[in-house]
Amino acid sequence: MTLQTMSTEIQNKPLKHHTVLLDEAVDCLITNKSGQYIDGTFGRGGHSRLILSQLNDDGQLLGIDKDPEAIKVADELMTEDKRFRICHGSFADMKSFVAQLAGGEKVDGILLDLGVSSPQLDNASRGFSFMKDGPLDMRMDTSRGMSAADWLAVADEDEITDVIKRFGEEKFGRRMAKAIVATRAEKPITNTAQLAKIIAEANPVWPKKIHPATKAFQGIRIFINSELDDLERVMEDSLELLKPGGRLVIISFHSLEDRMVKRFIRRHEKGDEVPSWVPLTDAQLNRRLKSIGKARKPGQEEVSGNPRARSAVMRVAERLQ
Repeated sequence: MTLQTMSTEIQNKPLKHHTVLLDEAVDCLITNKSGQYIDGTFGRGGHSRLILSQLNDDGQLLGIDKDPEAIKVADELMTEDKRFRICHGSFADMKSFVAQLAGGEKVDGILLDLGVSSPQLDNASRGFSFMKDGPLDMRMDTSRGMSAADWLAVADEDEITDVIKRFGEEKFGRRMAKAIVATRAEKPITNTAQLAKIIAEANPVWPKKIHPATKAFQGIRIFINSELDDLERVMEDSLELLKPGGRLVIISFHSLEDRMVKRFIRRHEKGDEVPSWVPLTDAQLNRRLKSIGKARKPGQEEVSGNPRARSAVMRVAERLQ
C-alpha cells in the first residue's frame, strides 16, 4: 500500500466525537452530590454535562481547557448552568485556578481525560493529524507557545531524535530526525502532509495497522504541549487539592501516560520510602492514596462505535488523609 492510498483510506473514515468511558468515569468520580469537582479537560463538555446532571443544586463544577475552541463551548454551558465555571489554561495550573475561584477550598473529585479530542484531530487547521493536510501547528492552546513547524525549523537533530524516541516510542527516531533536518535545509516544513511523507519515507518498517508516521506525530505533539510534564504536575497537586475521600479519575490513551498514572498511584499507596529496618507502624507510612478497583478499559460495544477508544485506560484513586 502506498502512502497516498493509506492517507486516502484514513480520510474517508471521519469519526464523530464520543466521550470515552463517559458513564464509568462519572460514576467513579462522584461521591458527594453536593460536592465540588474539577473537569481538568473540558473538551466539548461530555463529562462535564453528565457530572452536572448528577449534582444537587449546591454542587459545583470547575472546568479547565487549553483549547480556545473548547472554551467557546464551555462559555455557553456556563450561561446555562450557574453551578459551572470555566478557566482557560492548562490543568497543570489547577491549584492556582482553585485558589482564585474557590478560595483554595479542597474538592471532592478531579477528572482528567488525556490526549487529543476528535474535534482537534479532525480539524485539519489544527495540525494534529496527517489524515488531512493542514498547517503544522499541533498546539492545544493556539493563543500561545511555539508551533510544531516553528520548533522543527530550529531544533537540532539530537533534540528531534530524543522527542520522537522518548515521547513517540519510535525506534527509528534518528532516521526520521535526519530526514527532517535534510529536508528543511532545502525548504521549510510547514504542513502535516509534508511532514508525514518525510517521516514515512524515513521509516524502513511500516506497521500493518497504523500509518508509519503515527508515533512520530504523537511524540512531537506531546512535546509541543508539555503533556507529560503537565500530567506529573497535576497529579502531585491533586494530593493537596483533594479532600479525604476525594477521587482522582484519569483516562489515558497511550502507554507513557498510563505508566505515569499507575506508578503515581502505586507510590502513594505504599507511602513514604524508608529503610526496611526503621520501626514504623502502618499508620506512620503516610499512605495518601488507595486504588479504587482495577484499571478499566472500554467494552467491545464502545470500541466498535468509537475505534479511538480502543487504547483508553481509566485508573481511579481515592485520597486517604
